[in-house]
Amino acid sequence: MGNIRPSFIKSRAVRLLEIYPDRFTDDFDTNKLLVAEYTDVDNNRMRNWIAGYITCYIQRRTD
Repeated sequence: MGNIRPSFIKSRAVRLLEIYPDRFTDDFDTNKLLVAEYTDVDNNRMRNWIAGYITCYIQRRTD
């Protein structure tokens, strides 16, 4: 079973992918640093949620 994420996590992640489509990769650690750089998220858990969703989203898109 997959993870169920809140809609605000998904919307922020998709918005970041629209703005910076070529910057994010399928590597979680890279995406974590990029989310911290491009957003004002000060909570580590939320940053990790967004980076994790971006990682899964890109992996699904490339399969």
